Amino acid sequence: MKNRPLYLDELLKYHDKNVIKVITGIRRCGKSSLLQLFADKLKTLGIPAKRILQVNFESLQYDGMTYNELYELVKQKTKGVKEKFYLFLDELQRVENWEKAVNSFQVDFNVDIYITGSNAYLLSSDLATYLSGRYVEIKMLPLSFREFLDFHEFPAESSIETKFEHYLKYGGFPGLAEYEFDEKQINEVLEGIYSSAVLKDIYKRMEIRNSGLLDRVCRFFADNIGNTSSANKVAGVLEAEGNMPQAKKGVSANIVSSYVDALVNAFIFYRADRYDVKGKELLKTLSKWYIVDMGFRNLLLGYRDADRGHILENIVYLELLLRGYTVYIGKVGTKEVDFIALSQSEKLYIQVTETMLGEDTRKRELESLRKIPDNYPKMVLTLDRNFLDFEDGIEIRNLIDWLMA
Repeated sequence: MKNRPLYLDELLKYHDKNVIKVITGIRRCGKSSLLQLFADKLKTLGIPAKRILQVNFESLQYDGMTYNELYELVKQKTKGVKEKFYLFLDELQRVENWEKAVNSFQVDFNVDIYITGSNAYLLSSDLATYLSGRYVEIKMLPLSFREFLDFHEFPAESSIETKFEHYLKYGGFPGLAEYEFDEKQINEVLEGIYSSAVLKDIYKRMEIRNSGLLDRVCRFFADNIGNTSSANKVAGVLEAEGNMPQAKKGVSANIVSSYVDALVNAFIFYRADRYDVKGKELLKTLSKWYIVDMGFRNLLLGYRDADRGHILENIVYLELLLRGYTVYIGKVGTKEVDFIALSQSEKLYIQVTETMLGEDTRKRELESLRKIPDNYPKMVLTLDRNFLDFEDGIEIRNLIDWLMA
């Protein structure tokens, strides 16, 4: 089992701390494997297997389990154990009112609790309030490019650019590594993940009857990564296209909005809001959307080499999330900055472009950064390897090198 040190180190940081560790992310991004890696790590630290309980609620063994039955299971397993007991509860959102059991575990037993979930509803406002101040969320993504290189094997003569093209084409779901870039098999696996994420995490929860509209909404956003969109715009486009039962009555923007929220909650898409740099305020309109994995996009739309700028933008957006930043789209007067990345100690302004070699492109990409009236770091990321330098204090850097840093 391949290691994911970034996430494993995060769990170790909270090991034995009196907070519930909640690992969230899209299905098959590696949450269950992470729990197993952590369980193995605990054993190397001297924790015996009898003090570790691992429950995967996708197993038929626990199908239909109630929160009362879960409580009784833990009660029996911890009976007579004075030392700390470790609970690993995988896909816990399948247990209705699970938070009642978890809350009682903390009160009644000496336990360290680790939870995974494939839907943001796991930590909806009500549940977050119920567990207020007693949990930490660890947000998990498919493989970064650096991790992708660790998981996959390439011929010795493969260049870093060739490996990056494979990453753009097949994406970063960890389980794909065993298929050795067999396109047919990989597409079948991705289709299964997509169907599982949509069917299990959206259709069932929302009781959706018209799967066609949800699929069209998903494909629209996959085709428009890095573009500003709104529910009204999407509804208008889909209605104009027709070929759906709703088109006879009009496509409701409210329904589209609820479907988009569901896709975000299932971690299929991420929303980046716009921030006015000069006005220093968050704007409520014209957000952008990014897909969780490029393999998904290629599954939905077919692999194509067009729209490279937005594809690279998507990769950079996910990498910034992975590095712990909160990410916004920047507005500077009438100009736009691809990303404003914020952390507790940092602020970065980033433009992403496939190339800077054309004079017009170079001017356009630098202009919005030049207009920002502060001294925080500013950077353009490009696939170019020539003419990389600083211009007016703006760093021009190779995107692949940045991903590897």
